[in-house]
Amino acid sequence: MRFRIYKRKVVILTLVVIICGFAFWSNGGRQKKEAEPMRRSSSSSSSSSLQAQTTIPVSRKPANETPPEKAAKPEVDNATLVYRGIVFQLNFDQVVRNEEKFKAVRQKDDLVVVVQVHNRPEYLRLLVESLRKVRGIESVLLIFSHDYWSPEINQAVASVDFCSVLQIFFPFSIQLYPQEFPGNDPKDCPRDVPKSDALKLGCINAEYPDSFGHYREAKFSQTKHHWWWKLHFVWDRVRAMKDHKGLVLLVEEDHYLAPDFYHVLKMMASLKREQCPDCNILSLGSYGHIGYTSKANRVEVKAWRSTEHNMGMAFSRETYEQLIRCTDAFCAYDDYNWDWSLQHLTVSCLPTFWKVMVCEAPRVFHAGDCGMHHKKAACMPSNQKTKIENIMQSSGKQLFPKNLLITKRLPASGAGGVAPHVKNGGWGDVRDHELCKSYLRLQ
Repeated sequence: MRFRIYKRKVVILTLVVIICGFAFWSNGGRQKKEAEPMRRSSSSSSSSSLQAQTTIPVSRKPANETPPEKAAKPEVDNATLVYRGIVFQLNFDQVVRNEEKFKAVRQKDDLVVVVQVHNRPEYLRLLVESLRKVRGIESVLLIFSHDYWSPEINQAVASVDFCSVLQIFFPFSIQLYPQEFPGNDPKDCPRDVPKSDALKLGCINAEYPDSFGHYREAKFSQTKHHWWWKLHFVWDRVRAMKDHKGLVLLVEEDHYLAPDFYHVLKMMASLKREQCPDCNILSLGSYGHIGYTSKANRVEVKAWRSTEHNMGMAFSRETYEQLIRCTDAFCAYDDYNWDWSLQHLTVSCLPTFWKVMVCEAPRVFHAGDCGMHHKKAACMPSNQKTKIENIMQSSGKQLFPKNLLITKRLPASGAGGVAPHVKNGGWGDVRDHELCKSYLRLQ
């Protein structure tokens, strides 16, 4: 019954959005289109990154009518206000679908899987398809954290009937603030204008370029904001997670999970308790598609590196609480990549550098070949699906190992954390710093 009520509410809200959008377009609204310049990155890892942003159009006054420094606050169209209302209501209601169906199966403190979602529904459908094949998935609470609302994405989530599901929404997305911070304010400084010229222009953030002299771009800032907000909201604001003492696994919309990931992760958790109590992170694998023969039951203990271990990260509340105490350091570090910002914390703020237990034969795969750091003329998720499924089929006999073996450990001395070898910038604006820090105070 709760599911039917929830579904009816989502349908009604979606219809309202469509009606408002139609009314706007019929009044001559125009959608802003922007080129998406490349920003350099030292890691292919930030696959949670954004594709080209689709913003909600808003009515605007001619640019030459009022000087930038005196321009009135942009008007917000009805569709945007409706989206904000939907997001607020859903984050407040926190309706867990399929909860009654799997209530008898899911145990207290069982695994929670959190998926960060932007706007690549074709990859999201691929992830959902992989989850459907997982043995034990009915015991999981699956949380989708969105920074973009669309009926197509919601349909992909609605197709999940194999476990309990909750949707949450980043409340400060570009879609919700298309013409003001944290979106793109018309009075913001252009990315490449020199600071001296920016000061003459009087643009809002003239005093705050990044380490390379560039000004913020909302489409790059959003992913780090979403990641940090999601981390806090899941652990401290989701009612279904109250007093949760188990693991939370973080994945992204363009990941693909092996059929035995749940089985292997539970074994890794046991191995951590018995043989590696100081392991902070459990990782389902890195980016190399290593053969499973003789490696399917092997794990390694290493120093955590953002370029290797940012995919399929699982950790406990203890690790989360260590992280959240480093909010100021994370939010002020001038790198728009959340994973490189974490790398900075491991040597600058956390009590000790992170140790990670990682599968030698991966149980998570990066299917995304398009996104912020992967520019292709055509995205082909079907090709990636075929490659990954071929690996799974050829390794079928090695899946679901009966035990796990730690084959490599950090040496007792002489090894430590790894500092980022470069700072990527894109995060010099104090408004980003303060918004990022504010999530702790949100109710």
